[in-house]
Amino acid sequence: MKAMIHEHPKNNFTLVSKKAVVLVALFLAITVQAQEQKPQVPQISVTGEGKVKITPDQAVVTVGFQNMGKDAKEVKNLNDEVVDKVIKFLKSSGIPATDYKTNNVSLYKSYDYEKKKYNFQASQTLSITLKDLKKYDTIMMGLNDAGVNSIQGVEFKSSKMEEYEKDARRNAMLNAKQKALDYASVLGQKVGKALLITDNSQVYIPQPMYKGNMMAMAADGGQSRETLAVGELEVNTNVSVTFALE
Repeated sequence: MKAMIHEHPKNNFTLVSKKAVVLVALFLAITVQAQEQKPQVPQISVTGEGKVKITPDQAVVTVGFQNMGKDAKEVKNLNDEVVDKVIKFLKSSGIPATDYKTNNVSLYKSYDYEKKKYNFQASQTLSITLKDLKKYDTIMMGLNDAGVNSIQGVEFKSSKMEEYEKDARRNAMLNAKQKALDYASVLGQKVGKALLITDNSQVYIPQPMYKGNMMAMAADGGQSRETLAVGELEVNTNVSVTFALE
């Protein structure tokens, strides 16, 4: 008599479930592989440079003065007197209070090894924004009369800097697109839309600088001469662009 073997329904269900899992995993693997093998869009990456040269119409002048003496209170009072004269002169010259500020104030004790004694030195620097460069000589002479004895530097600016920076960015993009067109035309292809734009620009703007001695300027004060070479500013912008090729 032959023995009868019965399959348990639960075992059949487990077998079917395992097959289903394998099929799903296989389907996902095929799908992922198909996505990975999707052809990439032909691309070209170029850089563009935009330059705008401008004539400055403003200047930030940094001036300084110092006093020395045996007593700390005395030299500080001397400096305070200079500050008072300078501010009054700037106000009388029509320079708004928002266009000048103190950059640095110092008071320290130093030893004179030759005379073998201590001295106190007080110094201060001011930054003055001149929005009318025609006033430069007049302002400098007035500051000299008020007690300022050195020019720390002159930084030239433009009141339309944001506008010029926009122009430089547009020029950079046009330069980048033209480069892409030059390359693509050789291959008989067309330049499509931009896929990636990266701004590589830096804030630095090259400019002329001026330093001088107020005493030397005062000595030449009676002569008619050009004392400030404004020159040109150059706004530079650099951009990297990736275009699609058609």
